[in-house]
Amino acid sequence: MFRFALTRIGMALPTLLIVAVSVFVLIRLIPGDPAQLMLGDLATPASLADLRARLGLDQSLPVQFGIWFGNVLTGDFGQSISSQQAVLPLILQRFAVSAQIVLAAVFLASLFAVPAGVVAAWKQDSALDIGLVGAATLLLSIPTFWLGLLLLLFFGLKLGWLPVVGYVSIADDWKAGLLYLVMPIMTLFLHEMGVILRMARASTLEVLRLDYITHARAKGLSEGAVLWRHAFKNAFGPTWTLIGLVLGNLLGGIAVVETVFTIPGLGRLLVDAIFARDYPVIQGCMLFVAFTYVLVNLVIDLCYPIFDPRVAAQ
Repeated sequence: MFRFALTRIGMALPTLLIVAVSVFVLIRLIPGDPAQLMLGDLATPASLADLRARLGLDQSLPVQFGIWFGNVLTGDFGQSISSQQAVLPLILQRFAVSAQIVLAAVFLASLFAVPAGVVAAWKQDSALDIGLVGAATLLLSIPTFWLGLLLLLFFGLKLGWLPVVGYVSIADDWKAGLLYLVMPIMTLFLHEMGVILRMARASTLEVLRLDYITHARAKGLSEGAVLWRHAFKNAFGPTWTLIGLVLGNLLGGIAVVETVFTIPGLGRLLVDAIFARDYPVIQGCMLFVAFTYVLVNLVIDLCYPIFDPRVAAQ
């Protein structure tokens, strides 16, 4: 177990370094002069040269990367060009909003989809199985922005049960804040439930065909004991991996959903920064998204010994 954890952590560190280099290079490929954007069109050549010197833009790319990466390691992601705010606190503030939606949606989707997928595999080719797979396929086929608009139309405009646009922080008013989060959470919940249900069904079907399941049934165990005590634990590994991928991907930014519901999350921050050509925010968001994705999947990997005793023995 200890060696397995060290191996996974050792693999994550070079990944983060490669991501940092990639983010730095990609930002440098964007046309435009950050100093010109910060000072405006009326800036003099002398003031532009002075700002480039202070930002290190007059140095070679390796020196610029060293300065930037050293600052990142100390938590200094730079300053936003448009808002003049420190980038890291701005990212963390927006990330907290996105995390509320994503964590709730993925938790609810997993809570409903995993048991449904297991039962669908158990009742393969039955009316229940066909209905669940059909519903999952339908949910996967609907884009999240369209699903969000349908929820807005029905629950917001037609029934008037939920607010249509806007956002209220739960810290300011938890009741109003929850109302504003219901439809964004429901949109992601419905979409991701289809993804997780299909994976849970496929992995359970594969396990149910193994010899040890036949042996367990031959011993006279009930179908419930065979399914949940013997099949589920081994079948849940691939589904757990998929949940980690979904979670890491969504935590990296749900710009479409946040745009539909006007939620000030991390995805909206990145989109707004791209339109404003706010290079420090773009760079900080991309690095933070990559770090979050790698960290979530590292945690998922470290949890594998719970489902596979062979990993725990390493």
